[in-house]
Amino acid sequence: MPNHATGTFPNSGNPNTISEQNTNYEFPTEPVFTGASIEVLTTGVAINGVKFEPGTAESVRCDSGEFYRIEALQKTYNLGLDLNNAHVQPTGEYHYHGVSQLLVNAFSTETDLIHLGFAADGYLIYYSKSGAYESGYELKKTPREGTGCSATGPAGGDRVAIQGTLPDGTYTSDWIHINTDGKLDSCNGVTVNGEYLYLMTDTFPYIPRCLNGQFNASTKPAGPPLGPPPGSGQPPDLTSVADALGIDLNDLISALGPPPPDLEAAAIKLNVPLSELQSLMPRPG
Repeated sequence: MPNHATGTFPNSGNPNTISEQNTNYEFPTEPVFTGASIEVLTTGVAINGVKFEPGTAESVRCDSGEFYRIEALQKTYNLGLDLNNAHVQPTGEYHYHGVSQLLVNAFSTETDLIHLGFAADGYLIYYSKSGAYESGYELKKTPREGTGCSATGPAGGDRVAIQGTLPDGTYTSDWIHINTDGKLDSCNGVTVNGEYLYLMTDTFPYIPRCLNGQFNASTKPAGPPLGPPPGSGQPPDLTSVADALGIDLNDLISALGPPPPDLEAAAIKLNVPLSELQSLMPRPG
């Protein structure tokens, strides 16, 4: 259980009951930087033992093939988050989707950078009280595409209007990272006084979504089923995917490799966010 107050669970947006957990984490004590920027489900754990899991299980799928992962911190769908930007999984496990001010207060010191947790690759996770470190993510400006779309899980089940709507942060793929000097990298990381570290921020991605160091492969998320299965016939036309990513179609096909495509490896080769590539790839028909 966290070392601070929580909201009431279950609630109208989260049907699960909070309960004590007995969990062990094994992370490197001498992290090795790779720069691979591999997305993970559980980024790490706070000093108080509560895990950082910024992504959600809720999503929107469209009959036309688009996939949108619903963000926890948004105003369209009620996912039952409490005052700590956290809620509870079916196992009873409480976990953070964003910055908890009570967590910050619990470990605050006189310095600007507050050590809040440990990433799965061994690097430390901090929060800047002054907001001195700015996220490099921006909202996309192109309208979303998708027809015949429905939300899954507690988020709904009803039809959702997607086609032509503008990115506003409701979905993970609304965001894109811009490599800008002075801003945090795609994993919300930065080097301070010669030491690489991760930052939690009040703006997207809130908690790092990927890791730049070596880590246990079991930390990787499974991800949604995307791309054509072996022997499924003609491969899909990926022209629109290449156009959306701003890359050459042949480069995209080469990076994906033979079916089933390795999206994590392709994202690294193409230097694009894994979540964006996942959202753009057509679902198997």
